[in-house]
Amino acid sequence: MKPWHIEICDVTLRDGEQTPGVSFTRDEKMTIARTLDEIGVEVIEAGFPVVSPAEKDCVAAISRSGLDARICCLARALKPDVETAIDCDVDMVSIFFGTSDLHIRHKYRKPREEVLESALGMVEFASDHGLQVRFAAEDASRTDPAFLVEMYTRGVEHGADLVSFADTVGCLTPLETHAVVLEILDAAPLPLCIHCHNDLGLAAANTITAAAAGAFQLHTTVNGIGERAGNAALEQVLVALRLKGGVDRYDLSHLQEISRFVAQSSGVAPERTRPIVGENAFAHESGIHIAAILEDPETYEYVPPELVGGERRFILGKHTGRKALEHVAKAYGFDLSDREVRWVLDQVKQKSEGKCSVTREVLCTILRQAKEGLVQ
Repeated sequence: MKPWHIEICDVTLRDGEQTPGVSFTRDEKMTIARTLDEIGVEVIEAGFPVVSPAEKDCVAAISRSGLDARICCLARALKPDVETAIDCDVDMVSIFFGTSDLHIRHKYRKPREEVLESALGMVEFASDHGLQVRFAAEDASRTDPAFLVEMYTRGVEHGADLVSFADTVGCLTPLETHAVVLEILDAAPLPLCIHCHNDLGLAAANTITAAAAGAFQLHTTVNGIGERAGNAALEQVLVALRLKGGVDRYDLSHLQEISRFVAQSSGVAPERTRPIVGENAFAHESGIHIAAILEDPETYEYVPPELVGGERRFILGKHTGRKALEHVAKAYGFDLSDREVRWVLDQVKQKSEGKCSVTREVLCTILRQAKEGLVQ
């Protein structure tokens, strides 16, 4: 299988920080950027420097920190925004404007050709000052594809290195994403970036679908944080690229680490059942499942936990079977007789059905009772 031709631009430090109530400190941003660099992320979008002096300082500090990743920042198609990006010594600036008729009507109140001409001037200005330029269409998913092709083609003519398609309101399905990416690339075979939001819960799926259709730069955030329902999750996209796209150059062993750090720094913890980084992502309770996993983990695990820095856990409850109990008990230092196994299983099921969480402490208490002769 030929690996997909892609790169990652992680936008946790910019779009992720737009999660309501989230603000990273400078030190937190530096730690996140360093870990993304260790993973092998090619581009880190460090922020939107024109919004405040502190934001500008953070972006500049990351740009000058000697990371291997290229550092990008966001800018509206306005000269002060681009000048601020230049001051930060970033490698790349993402110049965007709203391209849908809806955005143009309410935000600019000008003909779209006039808005485009103004934006092209900023692309040329940034390019002339030595920056790589990503020319980005906000609300691209509700924009006339013919206008997008015109925008992208003319953007490259004015110095843009990449062009970007944003599903800003997360309205696309994978089939729609595949169709529009193919339509654009057939008409304008340029390095296309895809930026997906998760309003329908499809951001990661749309991102991977776009990559399969030929999109080059994929935008992600750690834990999928971001405005409203968030963005495409870095951990989901990277694992899918490894297992489905043949892309094996990223160090996925840092995914649990960076997930925990971003959760702690943002105050937004992934839900327990979240793929890859959720507390239950590699937890098993079913006796049938655990018995098979003890023989061969691939029976009920498609993603190996060690691949992403995780650990397999067996949770005891009403669905627990004998093999799982014996395995966990032995790990805790208890060797049970047949009678003790039956009694402990009965106790575990009773507590679980009574909505009591069978934690390690609870289980060890039951196991000690069994060994102390309290079996009825």
